[in-house]
Amino acid sequence: MIQSVNEYFDLLKNTIDKLDRGSINELIELLVKTVKSGNNIYIMGNGGSASTASHFACDFNKGLSYQRNLRFKMICLNDNVATMLAYANDVGYENIFVEQLKNFVKNGDVVIGISGSGNSKNVINAVEYAKDNGAVVVGLTGYSGGKLKQLADISIHADINNMQVAEDVHMSICHMLYSVLNPILEKENENILTVL
Repeated sequence: MIQSVNEYFDLLKNTIDKLDRGSINELIELLVKTVKSGNNIYIMGNGGSASTASHFACDFNKGLSYQRNLRFKMICLNDNVATMLAYANDVGYENIFVEQLKNFVKNGDVVIGISGSGNSKNVINAVEYAKDNGAVVVGLTGYSGGKLKQLADISIHADINNMQVAEDVHMSICHMLYSVLNPILEKENENILTVL
C-alpha cells in the first residue's frame, strides 16, 4: 500500500512542479484587476470540477471578501440545480452554462471553465460565447488540455493523464490563489479606508 500511496503523491508533486508559473501570475493580476473594476467572475465545471467551482466561489465571495470594501463578485453557474435542470431538459445539457451567461455576462467580465479533459461541451459552449462577448476566459484543464486550453486567454494546465491528480491540482490552485490574494486584498482594503 505504501508504494501506491507514494506513487500517487509523487505524481501530484511532479504535476504541480510542471505548472506554468507565468500563467498563474497572469491569473493573479487578472483577478486583482477584476475585483478593482467591479466586474463579475463566472465559474463552472462538471462532476468533481463542479465541486471545485463551488469551492472557488465560497473562498472568493466569503473568504476573500468578508468585512472588506473591495469584494469579489463570483457566480458559480453549476450551483443553481433547478436552472441547470430546466435548461438540460428543455434545450440540452450542452447549453446549461451558456444560457445562464446570456443573462449576465458583459464586456470585461471573467469566465473560468474547469474541465479535466478540456472538452466538456457545456463548458466549451459557454467560453466561446464569453469570448464573443468581450469576457476574458480562464481555463483549468488536465490531460492534453483539449479545446478549452486552446480557447483560454489564460490557461492553467495540469499536464497529467489522471483525473484525480488534475482535480487535486485545480483545488490547489484555488487555495494558492486565496493565500496569495488575501494579503493583496487586505492592503487594498486599507488603502480604501485611508482614502475614505
